Amino acid sequence: MSDAPPFSLLTAHDSYLFNEGSHFRLYDKLGARLVTVDGVSGGYFAVWAPNAERVSLIGDFNGWNQASHPLQPKGQTGIWEIFVAGVGKGALYKFHIESRFNLYRADKADPFALFNEIPPKSASIVWDLDYAWQDRDWLASRPRKNRLDQPMAIYEMHLGSWRRVAGEGNRSLSYRELAPQLADHIERLGYTHVELLPVMDHPFFGSWGYQITGYFAPSGNFGTPQDLMFLIDTLHQRGIGVILDWVPSHFPSDEHGLGYFDGTHLFEHADPRQGFHPDWNSYIFNYGRNEVQSFLISNALFWLDKYHIDCLRVDAVASMLYLDYARKPGEWIPNRYGGRENLEAIEFLRRLNHVIYENHPDTQTIAEESTDWPMVSKPTHLGGLGFGLKWDMGWMHDTLEYFHKNPVHRRFHQNNLTFRMIYAFHENFVLPLSHDESVYGKGSLIEKMAGDDWQKFANLRALYGYMYAQPGKKLLFMGGEFAQRREWAHDSSLDWDLLDYPAHAGVLAWLRDLNQLYRKEPALHELDCEPAGFEWIDCDDAESSVVSLLRKGKSTANLVLALCNFTPVPRYGYRLGVPRGGFWREALNSDALEYSGSGVGNLGGVDAEAQPEHGRPFSLLLTLPPLSVSFFVNQL
Repeated sequence: MSDAPPFSLLTAHDSYLFNEGSHFRLYDKLGARLVTVDGVSGGYFAVWAPNAERVSLIGDFNGWNQASHPLQPKGQTGIWEIFVAGVGKGALYKFHIESRFNLYRADKADPFALFNEIPPKSASIVWDLDYAWQDRDWLASRPRKNRLDQPMAIYEMHLGSWRRVAGEGNRSLSYRELAPQLADHIERLGYTHVELLPVMDHPFFGSWGYQITGYFAPSGNFGTPQDLMFLIDTLHQRGIGVILDWVPSHFPSDEHGLGYFDGTHLFEHADPRQGFHPDWNSYIFNYGRNEVQSFLISNALFWLDKYHIDCLRVDAVASMLYLDYARKPGEWIPNRYGGRENLEAIEFLRRLNHVIYENHPDTQTIAEESTDWPMVSKPTHLGGLGFGLKWDMGWMHDTLEYFHKNPVHRRFHQNNLTFRMIYAFHENFVLPLSHDESVYGKGSLIEKMAGDDWQKFANLRALYGYMYAQPGKKLLFMGGEFAQRREWAHDSSLDWDLLDYPAHAGVLAWLRDLNQLYRKEPALHELDCEPAGFEWIDCDDAESSVVSLLRKGKSTANLVLALCNFTPVPRYGYRLGVPRGGFWREALNSDALEYSGSGVGNLGGVDAEAQPEHGRPFSLLLTLPPLSVSFFVNQL
């Protein structure tokens, strides 16, 4: 096999931007790329290993011979490169690294590989990203659909355990097999977006994708890069946005991965007090290093550019912001001012969000941030971190704690429901009922609910109703839509057979109708992130465990009233103040028979009476079904 004349994809400007930390499309320059040089087809390979004494390309095309194809350094950039004639798509390869400072020798997978072998194998695969996208209409509509004043109901899922093929060794569905089935399910339920737990290549399936070794390579467990594109394309053609979980907070220590890449701590901090995560037994990126910033920001843009991803949900942001996260005194190093804030990570996150919104203003970034760090979802020019949205973990914990309590005790815990409104508009929030609440012995959502079996289902429907009544975008993990009883297990399918039972099918029907109402009524989504969109009617009826609220849109033509009774006692003749007269149509009632409720309700709606109540000029005389949430719409 002969090599063509010297060739490089890297210009002097590329090298300058990379070392400066401002090259945000490195995936076009580093890794393995199929090229033709002077009429000779082959593969161009480039890798960053500034502290290597020698780097060689090994693969199935040279018998994994470490002496066969040495790479050449690209000036003083720390990048090594080679063109190898005859190497084609599908070739297996790694970089053999020999450090200049010690006896460290390792065969490393390509950090910029587009595709990798299925674990436990770990070689990278020469590949391309050629694909004929058919989602032009979706992309044209995305600037509107991803706005904060639009509905966002997110179905969070794990690809490997959504459905499995029992007759074929319980294998997971492929990307292409998933595409029509998932699109049908999401379309039928009315969700606007699907959020995929990390699809990037990860060596341990049980990490759910949160321990990534191949940041630019989708997991081969489910197919090729083009197969993943087909899944995303299919969802887009059905009007469904795609959110990817993205993990810039840490990475695993597998030898073929990023850790100790060239015999030095290249991607991570050398000091374990900064560079090693005690909870997850993984490395922490060195956010202050320019080249690492280029690597991570390039990776974020890669998924937006090449895979048409609509939003990135950034995992474990709190672990990035605090130097003492999960550490005891003496196990962390203060910043230059003596504080616990990770100044380099803060600057990285601001830069990340600035670059993403500059290049893709029709997308969103979503922070999983579990503390009260200020202005996470506010613009960088105002001093914020620049995310578009933030998970409201406080709402999730308080609300689940409330629904776990016996209804007889709930009158003492009304604050669990109402406290959120003190801070609800400090950030742009997503209300998450995520995978983290269905694992590690916490029990499924249905098993978290108080009471006997009938009450558990009524409580779960009420929980979902209350979530949709609250301002904020919505997120539910798979299985919750039909009240899966057992905890989520990553190595088995969801229990789809439960839909044969009326109570489980009723939960699915309730969520379908909630999503329909949420999307149809501007009052339920237009001002999700603004105080003008919300108003308590009465949040003080703790003795009855009843709360009532109004949702409003930019126009006052339609008002939506949400009325919640969190006890199993129906309440008749309950008078509630409303701001205007006319007919208040009962749009949804979680206690309806079609949801396996008891069928108590208001016979389609109530006319307002000119009798003041709750400081409002009109009132409704209502029936409150047991353990229920009801929605009433008033239209001018």
